[in-house]
Amino acid sequence: MEVTIDNLNIIIVAVLVLALGRLVNRKAAFLEKYNIPYAVTGGILCSLVVLLLAAIWNIKVHFDLQLRDLFLLFFFSTIGLGAKLNTLAQGGKMLVILTLVALMLLVAQNLAGIGIAMLSGNAPGYGLLAGSVSFAGGHGTAIAWGQVAADAGLKGAAEFGVACATFGLIAGGLVGGPVGGWLIGKYQLQPAPATAPEVIEEDSDKTECHEIHIDNVLGTLLALSVCVTAGNWVNEFLAGKGLSLPGFLTAMMVGIIITNVADTVKKPLNRIAVDRAGELSLQLFLAMSLMSMDLMSLMDSMSRILVMVTAQVLVVVAVAVFVVFRVTGKNYDSAIMASGFCGLGLGATPVAIANMTALTSKFGPSVQAFLVIPLIGAFFIDLLNAVVIKFFIALPFFSGG
Repeated sequence: MEVTIDNLNIIIVAVLVLALGRLVNRKAAFLEKYNIPYAVTGGILCSLVVLLLAAIWNIKVHFDLQLRDLFLLFFFSTIGLGAKLNTLAQGGKMLVILTLVALMLLVAQNLAGIGIAMLSGNAPGYGLLAGSVSFAGGHGTAIAWGQVAADAGLKGAAEFGVACATFGLIAGGLVGGPVGGWLIGKYQLQPAPATAPEVIEEDSDKTECHEIHIDNVLGTLLALSVCVTAGNWVNEFLAGKGLSLPGFLTAMMVGIIITNVADTVKKPLNRIAVDRAGELSLQLFLAMSLMSMDLMSLMDSMSRILVMVTAQVLVVVAVAVFVVFRVTGKNYDSAIMASGFCGLGLGATPVAIANMTALTSKFGPSVQAFLVIPLIGAFFIDLLNAVVIKFFIALPFFSGG
């Protein structure tokens, strides 16, 4: 017996999966503690149910994922729409330094992943998926590039990438806090108390004053639609020139242009509306992807996944301690940024923020860390990652798989 879930039915199931994930996270304290997304919890539970239906009752459930792909484009469009040049400029020299470190990390992750894959007799594509694609890129990038790899003939690529991203998310939350805390204790670091209260108070006032009106929602929906449509036009044009780029990358680039042009003509988009649209798109995208995950294909690769995760944890922690902490001044802010960098390199921006929040709530605030790390996570690391991934794919040894 086969059951196909399509059209609006998949949204119904996805919302129920998110609700299930939220309920389970609230009941299991460690899931909330390590910032595991509701979509990951609910999606994995749903995929387990699908596995049991197939294994016990021979009921195969299929999901039509066309809407999932649209939500992916919407999510990356919101990243572009949030990349305002005047905000990016506030990070100054520190933003430039950590962006270069992020580029170094992406290359190191891919070298480690590909090296392990080739030494163990696997295709280098699996190593790339277990490198910057899944760890620095997170679930969205893992699924997007995993599908590209699967279409190219890499069996179970999407599921393998999602598994690596999931374990990386957990690892990022586990190691970030201890790394930052160890650096603070070792060097007896303390925050600068003079500036922190003013920033916290200012941010709280801004948060209370912002509201989302129907005009903001309509404007955001229009901007997202233009990003996807114009991004598709750009892809078609580039394809005619022999250059193929992922749709989410061109949609993100169009978003960058739109938001900065809107600021120039004094018609800025509502940032809160854009952020909420991004959150909704990502959660629905993840829920649809994870609930349709083929768990059976992961059984044979579990040991390989654990080896890859261990290697990436060592790479990220080494970069955070010996590079990030040192090039940013070896001060309190540096320790907080090193903690956040662990979250960026292994999980996602929310993990980085969770790591830094856990430390600053105990030791004191860090204005610079909360300005620079989210900027890198929200924009630079995704853009750099796309370029680095394309570079590695173009290397000669990838032509053989």
